[in-house]
Amino acid sequence: MPDIKHFDPDEALDRVVRLFWEHGAATTSIQAVATATGLNRSSLYATFGGKRELYLAALRRYLRDHSHRAFAFVAEDGRGLPAIREFFAGLIELRCTGPYAGWGCMAVNAHAGGERDDPEVRGLLDDHHERLRGAMCTALLTARSQGDLSPGADVDAAAETLALLAYGVNLRSRAGAEAAGLRRTVDVALGAVGAMGASG
Repeated sequence: MPDIKHFDPDEALDRVVRLFWEHGAATTSIQAVATATGLNRSSLYATFGGKRELYLAALRRYLRDHSHRAFAFVAEDGRGLPAIREFFAGLIELRCTGPYAGWGCMAVNAHAGGERDDPEVRGLLDDHHERLRGAMCTALLTARSQGDLSPGADVDAAAETLALLAYGVNLRSRAGAEAAGLRRTVDVALGAVGAMGASG
């Protein structure tokens, strides 16, 4: 007779996401996961596998529900630079206020933690970076078509710079940086990107 789960795996995984997001993989024990989800270890192992599999499932869920949606907004918005500005404004708001303030980004946290050494995690992080960079590149190409960038602007380099800026916002907010300071930094960086139109 098949085993019948008396809990919602999706809800349990959402709790696991929050746990790994806030604390990272290295300092989160299986017991901490069991406590957060209210499940015993046998249920966790039977449903998700060991700690590594749990972390991978949580990282994939985080990327799907948080990162990929935000990147799609930037790429599909159609306004160019205003979409990038709105992305950073929302990022700073999320990182510095509300229930997830000070948590940073789960993907960026993984870049800075030992979990990055896992080849499968590294693959997810590389894909995350390419999606972010690609979204910025798409928005910058839109900006150029609208006359906000010079025709000869290095869009790939600018997109990479903006992706790294997003990483910096995530890391500094986790370290307690104030929103006002992060906004000033972003304004300067985006002003420089916008100025490409005047320098071409």
